[in-house]
Amino acid sequence: MFELVDHRLTVPLDYSEPDGETIEVFAREVVPIGGEKLPMLVYLQGGPGQESPRPSLRPAHPAWLARALEDYRVLFLDQRGTGLSTPFGTSADIPDAAHSPAAVAHYLTHFRADAIVQDTERFRLHLGLDTVSLLGQSFGGFTSLHYLTVAADSLGEVYFTGGLPPVDRHCDDVYSATYRTQRAKNAEFYARFPAAMNQMRRVIGLCHDREILLPNGTPLTARLFRTIGSHLGFTSGDQTLAYLLERDPMSPAFAADLASLLPFNGRNPLYAIIHESSYGDGCVTGWSSERVMPSDFADDETLFTSEHIFPWHFVDDAGLSPYAEVAEILATHEWPHLYDTDALRAAGTACAAAVFTTDPFVDLEFSRETAALLPNLSTWETADFDHNAIRVDGGIVLDRLFNMAKPV
Repeated sequence: MFELVDHRLTVPLDYSEPDGETIEVFAREVVPIGGEKLPMLVYLQGGPGQESPRPSLRPAHPAWLARALEDYRVLFLDQRGTGLSTPFGTSADIPDAAHSPAAVAHYLTHFRADAIVQDTERFRLHLGLDTVSLLGQSFGGFTSLHYLTVAADSLGEVYFTGGLPPVDRHCDDVYSATYRTQRAKNAEFYARFPAAMNQMRRVIGLCHDREILLPNGTPLTARLFRTIGSHLGFTSGDQTLAYLLERDPMSPAFAADLASLLPFNGRNPLYAIIHESSYGDGCVTGWSSERVMPSDFADDETLFTSEHIFPWHFVDDAGLSPYAEVAEILATHEWPHLYDTDALRAAGTACAAAVFTTDPFVDLEFSRETAALLPNLSTWETADFDHNAIRVDGGIVLDRLFNMAKPV
């Protein structure tokens, strides 16, 4: 059993202007009964732009929570702009005569990993803690690595799942690598489900004829449909796509299930608008996914893409279209550096990382390069799990990571 304690802090939108505009950030603390003195583990969710899970024990959610509570209290942080933190995407955030696209874009330059780290530091101080430990999933690992860059002394153990972020790599290198892995994922999918090829061609043809309507009434485009290939990086994701393709594409069930699989949508537009900024480590992203798309992905519509964001997302998806100019401005923004190799080499924090060798979102070689920078990191490379392993087999993964960073 556990109890829940909610925390809300008012923080600067821009930490360089502490007396300027403020937002609210929310976190929920999970305390096992009798565990009030346990150290604190902060869960940093994937994304960017995704809220933290809502905890429960029956059924266990997230899957790793019960194991975590054996060693830690857990703090679930709704990263700025998400969940019960001041949300982004309300009517006040849509550009209009009073809020120009440039103003909204400037606002969103303060929603990256660097700001999330400073928010977490505020919670650490608010809770009166000398240190916190981190569990970073996917983008949460990017945030954790920035934390190690700027405030390693504030950290106990740091656990990475879903790969280690690339350091000193241009975003074009990153997206080129993801296309290579996604190509292999497509080949595996069609080899396992050969009937899916003709089914895919039928859906693509109906999309070109504007015959398939999404639940909001807008026609499904072929290029938007292909983006559900991000699920090929998740546990049983290939089955999810195969089961969708075997349905009648004109049925309401197909449209509803498809809409739930689109990686970028209007439920939380922040995820789409600032997604490329995750890889903007001292550079302009400039719609990198589009610029480096290989010719086979450009020419062959049966190839599923992955977590690649394109400018046309803000045309084809009605929930994102109000932010098209905002996204265009951010694509030309020069993002500051997130990581410092000298600081990472000097960080003595005990770290453990689960690196999934066939992960289409985080390249294996780039993860290895980053791992070599951290002097006290233990790495577990495995092909037995997928990018979302912490959500599916979280107890197993977390137990392994705990034992690596804190050997008995």
